[in-house]
Amino acid sequence: MRTFDELVDEAASVSVDGWDFSWLDGRASEQRPSWGYQRLLGERLRDVQSVVDIQTGGGEVLAGVPVLPPLTVATESWPPNLEKAAALLEPRGATVVADTDEPPLPFQDNTFEMVVSRHPVTVWWDEIVRVLKPGGSYLSQQVGPWSVFELVEYFLGPQTPEVRNSRHPDRAKAEAEKAGLEVVDLRFEELRTEFHDVGAVIYFLRKVIWMVPGFTVDEYLPRLRELHEELQKGPFVATTTRYLIEARKFS
Repeated sequence: MRTFDELVDEAASVSVDGWDFSWLDGRASEQRPSWGYQRLLGERLRDVQSVVDIQTGGGEVLAGVPVLPPLTVATESWPPNLEKAAALLEPRGATVVADTDEPPLPFQDNTFEMVVSRHPVTVWWDEIVRVLKPGGSYLSQQVGPWSVFELVEYFLGPQTPEVRNSRHPDRAKAEAEKAGLEVVDLRFEELRTEFHDVGAVIYFLRKVIWMVPGFTVDEYLPRLRELHEELQKGPFVATTTRYLIEARKFS
């Protein structure tokens, strides 16, 4: 059995670039949504000639789609992810664009048949509508409300209802419709997540930086020691929430 210090040192030093979580294999597990976002994305992209993937991360999800449209663009703001995305996507004919993740998107009006995004941090609905062609679609899998909040509240304490519900699918639907989209599909699922060692928790919180803002090992070292002791008895179980939203622009 590895010691607390060994687990902490390893997880605090490993790279968290990109959006690949394979480092957690055997150390944490997350149940996947039933709709299969990457498979669904592949089906949709077979029927269009143009797409932009917003906040692509390291490009891993888009790169896993069998056939890309002739005009495929991906945006990303973080330089290490930009390099990873370019390495994966540019050999397949896609263009990777550096973007600030703030409006406006660096594209002309009515450019793309599809706008897609997996786990965007922010969603600028007016910009999505602007760059979509009439008849175009938006497809996104997003992190839902109170996702992994058992872990969040372990470090931060109880959160307010407003914080717990900040990513609610009903809110996304209302904002999409206000911007001029018609929501044609909205699905929500609660899923089981398990962390098996404290290194997995550290890696997760270093990578998904909005879960415990400003997280560092040093700041939370006493709480991490307590968690390490608890994990000797069994996994830390949390509830992950995801929702799928698909919407269309008709004018």
